[in-house]
Amino acid sequence: MKLLHIDSSILGDNSASRQLTAGVVKAWQAAEPGVEVTYRDLASEGINHFSGATLGALGTAAELRDAAQQHEADLSASSLAEFLAADAIVVGAPMYNFTIPTQLKAWIDRIAVAGQTFRYTEAGPEGLCGNKKVIIVSTAGGLHAGQASGAAHEGYLKLLFGFLGITDIEIVRAEGLAYGEEVRTKALNDANVAINEQLFAAA
Repeated sequence: MKLLHIDSSILGDNSASRQLTAGVVKAWQAAEPGVEVTYRDLASEGINHFSGATLGALGTAAELRDAAQQHEADLSASSLAEFLAADAIVVGAPMYNFTIPTQLKAWIDRIAVAGQTFRYTEAGPEGLCGNKKVIIVSTAGGLHAGQASGAAHEGYLKLLFGFLGITDIEIVRAEGLAYGEEVRTKALNDANVAINEQLFAAA
């Protein structure tokens, strides 16, 4: 069992999403002691955004790449390899301005690769990662889940992972984190209950 743990918050130790993804991974390890965890911190590792330079690097033969191109190609290859190897992915997804952090989008652009994680057919697009499970740890300063539009960043991630063929998607949510200490504490406590008593109740 291989688990890929992704954090994207820029808040370091003050991050609610980081606390909760760590809680998910800890509970998973308790439920399956043999789980092998790979960790990627997108805020500190600084995956470059997908750009013309990225495409240029990928389109250049390895022996002809300069150092910058090789770095771009290595980022793409390592990110994709980790994702493909994982049986499950835990994604820390705080809401920044109604969407995901830019760091998380940069990672997505490295793992959404035609011919590797999805393909186009005469019948339309086909996801190639249907054997994986994803747990999205969604955090927000405001309250969004109960609104008509829902939490926009959750909808985007569900759409994206669904496009890759992943249908086993769970969401751990803590919102209203900026509404005062009492609301924040309750939201985090409720999320931890969901992790320990719902996600891993059978264990």
